[in-house]
Amino acid sequence: MSERSVSRAKQEKRWYTILAPEQFDRQELGETPADEPEKVYGRTIVTTLGELTNNASENNTKLTFKVTDVGSDSAYTEFVEHSLTRDYLRSLVRRGASKVEAYVTVLTTDDYRVQIQPVAFTTKKADASQEKAIREQMVAMIEEAAAERDFEELVDSVVEGRLSSAIYGEAKTIYPLRRVEIQKTTLEARPEEVAEEEATAVDVDEEDVAAE
Repeated sequence: MSERSVSRAKQEKRWYTILAPEQFDRQELGETPADEPEKVYGRTIVTTLGELTNNASENNTKLTFKVTDVGSDSAYTEFVEHSLTRDYLRSLVRRGASKVEAYVTVLTTDDYRVQIQPVAFTTKKADASQEKAIREQMVAMIEEAAAERDFEELVDSVVEGRLSSAIYGEAKTIYPLRRVEIQKTTLEARPEEVAEEEATAVDVDEEDVAAE
């Protein structure tokens, strides 16, 4: 490619302003170049809650967004992941205490499938039965929260810390806790993907019945 062709290609690229979802007030997340709007779809951007709220104390919370719609000069995103930084999680670990984790996959009221990973830190070493009870409490409360909330509401309750606070309030009655956090939240499937999976599953079941 000649220098003139390279220069023309660069000139033809446009810059798109990447915007957070409406629940994060459509804040600017950055800019991305592309010579065609279609090439912007699917791009991801990682930021911190602190950058969105202008609060450095929240920089231990990472948020990942993916571009799902493109306008004339803007790229619109959806939330795909929330996670706590490794350094922050490491700072919560204490020798002689227990770290209780769980992995919960739930469906929101508007049919988004989400995996949520809570973690509880005890003040001292808990025994196996106490750890199991704490884990079951965390799972039950997350399942209940999802059954009562749509995707946006569930994400808000995680990011703002309301869900972890609620779990702490209940689980500390099982064994003294120092802290409860939601260490990771991941969007696994959107409503149309969930519906497609269910339709495929029904088709398979019908084939099994016909075979019998």
